[in-house]
Amino acid sequence: MKNTRRVIVLATVVALALLLVCSPAMAKAKYTLKFNHVLSPKDPFHAGFKKWAEAVEKRTNGDLEVQVFHSAQLGVEEDIIEQIRAGANLGQNTDSARMGNYVPEIAVMNGPYFVSDYNDVFKLGNLPTVKAWKARLENEFGIKILSFYWVQGFRHMVTSKPIRKPEDLNGMRIRTPGAPIWQESIRSIGATPVAMAFGEIYPAMQQKVIDGCDNVYNATYAGKLYEVATHFSETAHILLINFEIVSAKWFNSLPPAYQKILEEEMEKAAIETSRLVMDVKSAESKENLKKKGMVIVEDVDLDAFRKAGMKAYEVLGISDALKQVHKELGK
Repeated sequence: MKNTRRVIVLATVVALALLLVCSPAMAKAKYTLKFNHVLSPKDPFHAGFKKWAEAVEKRTNGDLEVQVFHSAQLGVEEDIIEQIRAGANLGQNTDSARMGNYVPEIAVMNGPYFVSDYNDVFKLGNLPTVKAWKARLENEFGIKILSFYWVQGFRHMVTSKPIRKPEDLNGMRIRTPGAPIWQESIRSIGATPVAMAFGEIYPAMQQKVIDGCDNVYNATYAGKLYEVATHFSETAHILLINFEIVSAKWFNSLPPAYQKILEEEMEKAAIETSRLVMDVKSAESKENLKKKGMVIVEDVDLDAFRKAGMKAYEVLGISDALKQVHKELGK
């Protein structure tokens, strides 16, 4: 009798162990994507990316796991992009400026005064010209764009003096990413661009290596740049459109159903997060910066900046691309 009971107990334990091992919660994902971004864990985009990851995992029953890494934990953007091109299971939050290193025309999407609000951005995906650029990136360079509907807000000048007209930037060293459209955008409106990684901005401003940077409201507050700058001038020279990319090779290795889920949930999270950032979070960060003692300069000559900014498109030879996109948008 005792032996029989032992056998029953042992069988029950084994059955429970197998049940736990085989349960969805314990099962190992068949596919994994490691997604990298440079923003802080407090940035609204980080929460948006996490929401996207959770939705993907839920709809694939855990088969496709998206791991989100903030603050460039996986490395600098340019290195990640090269690994993506090589087929690694990596994703990166980037922009059209860096994509312009491969397809020059697409850089217009991060150029000066390209569009006026996120509603225009949400229309871009349906334009024939933009679809052609996306196809080139995927087929020729191995970069799959999941979405570019992640609008981070307008970039303004973060300095230690007020900036009201382009002439105020003369002689000032302003941090910018190294991509040509970023460099020329800053140069066109009067400043000297200094290529530098995002994470180096604070110490560079603190040590006076640079005179300032251009940044959006949320990242300026989250990055505590109010500690190293006194003025935030609303030049609104670039509406920061973020691109979410993965390896085309890795993406095509997924089951078609999972490919669809990855893109669908990315777009849902993008639109929801962009509206939250532009309509709510930017205003909150603006007020928080004021409380920290930062001077918000609102009386900026936007017409002068807009006129000056067009030089960037001319220098890079992408003025025709800008006109074509605006034509397709009905502008």
